[in-house]
Amino acid sequence: MASIKRYPWISHFLGSPTGYVVHLQKGTVRHQGVGQAFWYRPVNSVLSEVPVDDQELPTLFHAITRDHQDVSVQANVTYRFIDPVAVSTRLDFALQPAGPGAGTAQATGKEQVATIIGQLCQSHAIDQIATTTLAQALERGVSQLRSVLTDALRADTRLVSTGIEILGVQVLAVRPESDVERALQTPVREQLQAEADRAVYERRAVAVERERTISENEMASQIELATRREHLVAQEGANARREAEEKAAAGLIQAQASAERQGINATAEANQIRLVGEADAAREAATMEVYRGMEQATLLALALREAAGSLPRIGNLTITPDLLSGALAGLLQNPNGGTVPVAAAGAASGGTGRAGK
Repeated sequence: MASIKRYPWISHFLGSPTGYVVHLQKGTVRHQGVGQAFWYRPVNSVLSEVPVDDQELPTLFHAITRDHQDVSVQANVTYRFIDPVAVSTRLDFALQPAGPGAGTAQATGKEQVATIIGQLCQSHAIDQIATTTLAQALERGVSQLRSVLTDALRADTRLVSTGIEILGVQVLAVRPESDVERALQTPVREQLQAEADRAVYERRAVAVERERTISENEMASQIELATRREHLVAQEGANARREAEEKAAAGLIQAQASAERQGINATAEANQIRLVGEADAAREAATMEVYRGMEQATLLALALREAAGSLPRIGNLTITPDLLSGALAGLLQNPNGGTVPVAAAGAASGGTGRAGK
């Protein structure tokens, strides 16, 4: 922004890089351009400064649709001054000193431009929205208004003759009244809520399905384990039965072997007994054959000897005459059928007495 320093009867102007200054002295242009610096006399000089940078003008206005609904339009217009001298002659951009020493206060030129552009935007937007319904304005109103306002502002003769160039128009929003907007948002909001609920239900259904799948897998695993356990039990039973059969077969074989061994032992023992019996019978037969030719007294003596071997021990033996006479009578019997006299027998025995064994 330009600055002015005041001195007695004279002042100094220092321009800015974005302000185009026009110095008129007695109606004649003395200085003009960007970044000017000069001395002037305030009593006969007029200074105007026109900005040459891009200007942004936000605007907000209301319009009525074809179905009698009120909508608000928010737009932004970008423009610039391409002919500062013409602008300074058409609009008030005069510089007024803000006080002694320095500073300036800009006049109402920019406010005039804002009023002109705002009225033009509102006029063309109202004409455009009046031909559309609320639904159409909300659906395609932004793009349509942007195109209409851009063409209308760039073709406006007043702006062109003033030296104002429209760089662009941005329509930011076309919105209905708050209660209508809420009413319009309700179906969409309900639909979104329904979709959210459906998503929740689907997620729950998926969770239930996954839980069911997990339960089925667990049940299948349990069935598989039970089946394997059944096979294991059956295999163990078969193994035990086979082991018992093997043990029984081994026991049978062992019993058969034991029986055969016992039969062989019994046969051998029977053969041995038979052989022993035959030997004893042969010995007895031989003995009887020997005894058959012996005398009776000899046989009696042998019998007494055998009997004496099996009799108990005799501590005292008393021989009476009767017993001795009978025994001697038998012993001394004549082999030819005669007898030996008793006196001879008594002499041979040595008389009567006690003998101890």
